[in-house]
Amino acid sequence: MVDSVLSSGVSGIQRGIETAREAASDIARAGTVEPENAATVPDLAESAVKLIQSEQQVAASAAVVRTADELLGTIIDTKA
Repeated sequence: MVDSVLSSGVSGIQRGIETAREAASDIARAGTVEPENAATVPDLAESAVKLIQSEQQVAASAAVVRTADELLGTIIDTKA
């Protein structure tokens, strides 16, 4: 049980980091797109929201990992 919770937390952190990278890349690319490619300009507001959401996802997933770690410690202490 703790294993699957820990796995979910780590997966959430990885997904959050990947989403943050994509959003940061979109934000960085927004100022470099040529006018003829204006249709491909990323929406800065949307990218900023994605960046904040990914930050929150990583924080929430880290809390899950912390909680799983505490639970595992309690289980070990109880069995000892």
